[in-house]
Amino acid sequence: MRQQSLFDNQATGAPLASRMRPRNLDEFVGQEHLLGPGKVLRQIVENDQVSSMIFWGPPGVGKTTLARIIADRTKSVFVDFSAVTSGIKDIKEVMKHAEEGRILGERTIVFVDEIHRFNKAQQDAFLPYVEKGSIVLIGATTENPSFEVNSALLSRCKVFVLQGLSTDDIARLLDRAIHNPRGFGDEDVEIAPDTVRMIASFSNGDARMALNTLEMVVLNADRDGKKIFVGKDIVEQITNKKSLLYDKNGEEHYNLISALHKSMRNSDVQAAVYWLARMLEAGEDPLYVARRVVRFASEDIGLADSRALELSVAAFQACHFIGMPECSVHLAHAVTYMSLAPKSNAVYTAYNEAKRDALEMLAEPVPLVIRNAPTRLMKDLKYGDGYQYAHDTEEKITDMQCLPDSLQGRTYYRPTNQGAEERIAKLMERIAEWRRARAERKKS
Repeated sequence: MRQQSLFDNQATGAPLASRMRPRNLDEFVGQEHLLGPGKVLRQIVENDQVSSMIFWGPPGVGKTTLARIIADRTKSVFVDFSAVTSGIKDIKEVMKHAEEGRILGERTIVFVDEIHRFNKAQQDAFLPYVEKGSIVLIGATTENPSFEVNSALLSRCKVFVLQGLSTDDIARLLDRAIHNPRGFGDEDVEIAPDTVRMIASFSNGDARMALNTLEMVVLNADRDGKKIFVGKDIVEQITNKKSLLYDKNGEEHYNLISALHKSMRNSDVQAAVYWLARMLEAGEDPLYVARRVVRFASEDIGLADSRALELSVAAFQACHFIGMPECSVHLAHAVTYMSLAPKSNAVYTAYNEAKRDALEMLAEPVPLVIRNAPTRLMKDLKYGDGYQYAHDTEEKITDMQCLPDSLQGRTYYRPTNQGAEERIAKLMERIAEWRRARAERKKS
């Protein structure tokens, strides 16, 4: 724990990431959903209405920087806590000084990085001071605060979700570092725009990682007098990554995700894992891949193995929690499972056929028998007349009509003989046979 001025890390010789730390909201890059013109967090800061809050987001997106900008903008005393080294005694000491400052009209912002590392007793120590306004607490966490922050403390804090920076965002930061005197602006650095984007892509949305990489490549680049030449080869050496042919917004992006999807569909697990690795090692957002795997679970597997959807969602959550490179194994787990699972597109085709009918027959009325009748007028109009409650029957089904008259007999979902759908097909046939028999009895 230490008290500090806002920019005491800007001294000459400090790491590039520290020297280039944004000093105000105009220099801050990213988080437009919170800090764009008219957005909620910008208004809170500009109107000096700051209250206790928690920043939740991946590493290197500006959580600490934003807290410091807020403290400077609001002219508050800024106290930086480490959840790793600070104990309850440290907390109480700072709270005492903050309370004395409050009496004198001074506001104290206490910033707790990695607040999820504080235990319950440590978090509880903040609570009374947050409640009476002795401090404004700003916590930063890479973990879901719903699970990691005490509910009493969480209820007194506004949670702002910060997103990983885009490649364009990070490229802007790198370009600024190259030309700004706080960075390498006083040196003659020659680096091609596609090499800058290469570093940005490798950073996976982490500005700190990108700036650290830039610093390393500039310090180790070829020199000719005062001129510094930064080529792709030195970037590959420093990052230990090859520059793969990949553009997240270009054709190769779609080629590779198509290759992954079709390899899984074809149950070619070796190819699927390869294409996954190609995407991740080229800097693809793991959450993008995870979302496509979730889609695949229902589009190409469906009820043949409903566990596929559960596992794909779990993989997405794992990617969200821990990010790259650790989450690569979770995606490999999911992709392997999807590749080897029984395949069926019956759910996918069922929806598309139903969608077509829904769009072409928008005015089809809901059968009266399955309409709700909350008012007397509706009851008089026969809403819900003849409704049969399936749970009251021995078979737990009825012969009640649920499709509009014009769509009676329409079949959308046609299970295959793959995996669990074979059992589902037999169940559907038994239900259909029961309804046919019931209809015959009514005729006789």
